[in-house]
Amino acid sequence: METMKKLVAMALSLTLAVSMLTACGGGTKETKAETSAETTAETSGETTAAADGESLKVALCVTGAVNDMGFCQSAYEGLVLLEEKYGAEIAYTENLQAADMAAAFTDYAANGYDIVIGHGFQFGDPALEVGAQYPDTTFICTEAAAAADNVASYVMSCEQGGYIEGMLAASMTKSNKIGFIGPIEGASLIKIMNGFEDGAKSINPDIEVQTAWTGSFTDTALAKEAAQAMIDSGVDFIAHDANECGNGAIAAAQEAGIYATGDSYDQHELAPETVLTSSMYNVPLVIESAYLDVVNGTFKGEVKYLGMAEGVVEMAPYYDMESAIPEDVRTMIDEKIEAIKSGEFVVPLDENIRN
Repeated sequence: METMKKLVAMALSLTLAVSMLTACGGGTKETKAETSAETTAETSGETTAAADGESLKVALCVTGAVNDMGFCQSAYEGLVLLEEKYGAEIAYTENLQAADMAAAFTDYAANGYDIVIGHGFQFGDPALEVGAQYPDTTFICTEAAAAADNVASYVMSCEQGGYIEGMLAASMTKSNKIGFIGPIEGASLIKIMNGFEDGAKSINPDIEVQTAWTGSFTDTALAKEAAQAMIDSGVDFIAHDANECGNGAIAAAQEAGIYATGDSYDQHELAPETVLTSSMYNVPLVIESAYLDVVNGTFKGEVKYLGMAEGVVEMAPYYDMESAIPEDVRTMIDEKIEAIKSGEFVVPLDENIRN
C-alpha cells in the first residue's frame, strides 16, 4: 500500500519551505502584534511585583508571527502573562530564521536579560552555544533536548493529544482511511504523527493512515494540496500538526465535507462544522513554570516533560459538534484521557519516521 507521503512528495518536491518551527503550542486568548520579519518589540505598562520582589527581564524568540492563532501566539501569551502576573520586563523577536537564532540570543544576553526563551526544538543548539558564553543568563527552550548548567528544555507530551485524535478519527471514519499532515520533520512533530497512528490503530489495527510532510509551517496551500490528495484517495478524516500551514488542511476538509481536528490552539472557529476538537498545548503554563523555577531557585539544567497530568496537554471542547460524535465514543475517549492523566496508560513516545 502506497503511503500518501510518497504521493505528496512528488507534487511538492519543488516547493519545500525552509521555515523552522515546532508544533506543540496552545492557548485560548487572541492577541495582536506586528508581524514584520525579525521584529523585536518591547512591552511595558502597569505590572505587579515579581514573585521574588525583583522585576526580571525576559525575552522570547519565535520563528513565526506572534498572532498566528497557534504555536507562536501561545508562547507570546505566556510572555505577557509574566509581565501581567509577575511584573517581568518583556521583549520578543518573531519570524526568526535558523541562521539568526544564536545572534538573537546573544543580543538579549548582552543586554542584560535574565531569561531568554526559544520556542521550538531548533533553539536547543543555539541555547547551548550562547549559554556557554553567558553563564549568568538562563536559557529556556521548548521541545528541545538541550541541557546545561544554565540551559533547560521544557518538553510537552504532545503525543498524548495525537493519540486521542487518532482514536477519534478511527471511530468516526467510514472509509477506514484517515490522513495526517505534518510540516518539517522533527522529533517533536514526528511523535505527534506517530501518536495519532497508534491511537487510530488501537481502535482498528487494519486502518489505513496516510501521512505527508509539506516542508513548511506557514504555506497553507501546500497543506491544502496534500490533504486534497488524500481526500481524492478516499480519506475522510484529516488531522495535522503543521501550525499555520495546517489551516490549509482544515480548509480542504471543510470543502470536502469531512471531519478534521486542530492542533496547538483551539481551532474550532476556523471551521465550526468540520473541526471536532483540537489538541491544545498550554504553553503559557509551561513558560510560567520555567519562570518560577528560576525565581524560586528550583531551576535545573535538565529536560523536563509536561503533559496531560500537569494540565499542559488538553483537548478542546466538542462545542456544537458533540452530537456528531456517538456517546460511546465520547465516553471511551474521556476514559482514556483520565487513564493518561493518572498514569494508568502511557502513550508510546516514538520520534522515528515510520513512512
